[in-house]
Amino acid sequence: MADGEKIIQINIEDEMKSAYIDYSMSVIVSRALPDVRDGLKPVHRRILYGMLDLGVRSNSAHKKSARIVGEVLGKYHPHGDTAVYDSMVRMAQEWSLRYMLVDGQGNFGSVDGDSPAAMRYTEARLRKIAEEMLSDIDKDTVDFRLNFDDSLQEPTVLPTRVPALLVNGASGIAVGMATNMAPHNLTEVIDGTIAFIENRDIDIEGLMKYIKAPDFPTGGIIYGYNGVKDAFETGRGKIVMRAKTELEETNSGRMQIIITEIPYQVNKAEMIKKTADLINDKKIEGISDIRDESDRNGMRIVYELKRDAIANVVLNNLFKYTALQTSFSINNIALVKGRPEMLNLKDLIREFVEFRHEVVVRRTKYELKKAEERAHILEGLIIASDNIDEVIKIIRASSSPDEARENLIERFNLSDIQSRAIVEMRLRQLTGLEQDKLRSEYEEIMKFIEDLKDILANEGRRMQIIADELLEIKNKYGDERRSVIEYAGGDFSIEDMIPDEEVVVTISHLGYMKRTSLDEYKLQNRGGVGSKGTATRDADFLENLFVATTHNYLLVFTAKGKCFWMRVFEIPEGSKQSKGRAIQNLINIEPDDKVLAYINVKNLKDEEYINNNYIIMCTQKGIIKKTTLEAYSRPRVNGINAITIREEDQLLEAKLTSGEDEIMMALRSGRAIRFNESKVRPMGRNASGVRGVTLANDKDEVVGMITVPDSSNEVLVVSENGYGKRSEIEDYRVTNRGGKGVKTINVTEKTGDLISIKNVTDDDDLMIINKSGIVIRLAVKSLRVMGRATQGVRLISLRNNDSIAAVAKVEHSEDEEVVELNEDGTIKENPTNEDTDNNENGKELDTDDQE
Repeated sequence: MADGEKIIQINIEDEMKSAYIDYSMSVIVSRALPDVRDGLKPVHRRILYGMLDLGVRSNSAHKKSARIVGEVLGKYHPHGDTAVYDSMVRMAQEWSLRYMLVDGQGNFGSVDGDSPAAMRYTEARLRKIAEEMLSDIDKDTVDFRLNFDDSLQEPTVLPTRVPALLVNGASGIAVGMATNMAPHNLTEVIDGTIAFIENRDIDIEGLMKYIKAPDFPTGGIIYGYNGVKDAFETGRGKIVMRAKTELEETNSGRMQIIITEIPYQVNKAEMIKKTADLINDKKIEGISDIRDESDRNGMRIVYELKRDAIANVVLNNLFKYTALQTSFSINNIALVKGRPEMLNLKDLIREFVEFRHEVVVRRTKYELKKAEERAHILEGLIIASDNIDEVIKIIRASSSPDEARENLIERFNLSDIQSRAIVEMRLRQLTGLEQDKLRSEYEEIMKFIEDLKDILANEGRRMQIIADELLEIKNKYGDERRSVIEYAGGDFSIEDMIPDEEVVVTISHLGYMKRTSLDEYKLQNRGGVGSKGTATRDADFLENLFVATTHNYLLVFTAKGKCFWMRVFEIPEGSKQSKGRAIQNLINIEPDDKVLAYINVKNLKDEEYINNNYIIMCTQKGIIKKTTLEAYSRPRVNGINAITIREEDQLLEAKLTSGEDEIMMALRSGRAIRFNESKVRPMGRNASGVRGVTLANDKDEVVGMITVPDSSNEVLVVSENGYGKRSEIEDYRVTNRGGKGVKTINVTEKTGDLISIKNVTDDDDLMIINKSGIVIRLAVKSLRVMGRATQGVRLISLRNNDSIAAVAKVEHSEDEEVVELNEDGTIKENPTNEDTDNNENGKELDTDDQE
């Protein structure tokens, strides 16, 4: 230990507390948080002032960045050169600051995250708007303090005419607190500030009529307004930002998603790379290629879609999983009188206006002082000019300038300043013209002094000056807002991008589906001529057609008892003539499974609706199951179990019911049962169900199930050898479930087994598909109603050992050909559909066949 030194014992806990508090306050006040008045942190303020000091103004040549950084480091900012250069670079990047303060020349980085060139390569100078922030700094408008080594003075704040904190925002992490302030549009901010000046009692809602939302340098879309409102009202809020997108169609018919603007602070190259990774990992599907076609004219990122991809669905997945949608958390903390405070919109504007008022007052006092000093000198010069001969005589008689000044003071009662000015007068000021100028300048300066005094005495005038200067800034630098506001947006929802409109969903027999605008059907059918509906593949036809809205749900049931969801807008859109897309490509169905039923559901989020409607399912072995729609209201990508299928059984039908419908099930043996669905209690998804009908033997099975909301429909049954018949529903008495049922068609060797049951009206057609591949369309209204126990009539004539493979009910169409075949396979000239053979004329064979 050196001589004279001594050790002082202190408590380490107290010392650490004190040291940490000192450190944290230093970071808060002198590094990380902006001042509410000029919106700048110390480093930015020192850079701008250093550039002014160095003379690199907007109308001068650029200077090397290294020279500027050295100036700032050596005079004002005793930190690393990297900190200063990085801060200066950010002030020169158009994607970082809404209104750039530095005019950079050279490589200042890119929106892709490329680093700027080293400071020895780049050059910079102030921008005009930055000079507006420095204007009047030499008029005692702000306080100065000593720099780090007490050798120079630096401003504590800039006397800015620009509301920079609102206009450019700020971000910084201090100790125990952070700030993240969004940039805004200069035009809007100045309009709002002037509105505040004119009415100090204006509320935040009133200010929001002028300042609508943040305005980001990179543009984009502000999605939803609640976060903006929260931020303006409280100083904290979360703003959702989305990229600006367009959909384009290529010459080959593929769709492209074009990105022209991205959210603020998103690294474009990193975003594209992460998107490509998500595509490779199969988390985003439907994109075949990504290209960055950005150039000096603007940004253009192209996502090329696969031929069968749905553009809106892909776009929503991009919003969901990539940086095309990000959030900006606003936290308006700034230094107010040296203390950090949370500020709302009105607080920020009020603090700026009060600061500008202080600047105007100090500037006016400074100008008044200078004007009075000049007026005082002019008064002396005018006295001298009025007595010029005597003044010259006194000066010539004096032995020294000091003696001359003293003699003048004594003779004319002048001040020391006036006497000095007279002694230092030039000979040209003795001319008559110069004397007139002195009097004219004196009169003008006296008027100016009166005006300055009036400004200091009248607060209204001072406020008007602030408003006028703001309008001048607005006229010089104001521009249109870049960020578009989508007021209707909110929390992310996939259907937000898709309008809820009516469409026609068509599903073919082989499972090809599409949706078409309802307007296309309405427009083409008007006039009564009709038009061709859908181009289908060989041996395929349109089996399901229904009107739905794009936000409806489509429940898809498969033979293995699984249920899949689709939103109607996820079904590929196509024209009336297009073929559609195979259902297997739209849902994750197993290769050995097949789709059996489609149910259109209005809304799976309406509790009343899903709790009062049911799904009724039946299997080939006669099992029936009823489950509330609510059990299917939580979609999963890979589907869910809708029913537990027992061994050697499979799901046959699924129908949506109201809870009060009647159920009819038909058996291959020619019997059918009718019972009320209330006889089946609701059960869970994983249940296997209860017995709906008793099979006649081991080879017997259920061939179909229909639901009967009322008795207006009729029942049509078809056997495999082409016989069928149409009967009244009332012919089938209501029984309990689980019985053997009643005879619905008299099954003989000639008719073959029953293969189908449908509920029909005169407005339906039947599509009959033979095993040989022939498809025939019959009008239901051509079949007369007959008793339930008859053998029926021949619907079609079959050749050789051909038989019916399937029967479907479709909507009646006048422009489709309705035919019937002869025994040899030729088309009958005048089909009657009443062709009878033996007891085929509708005579009842046996009525005593009830359970």
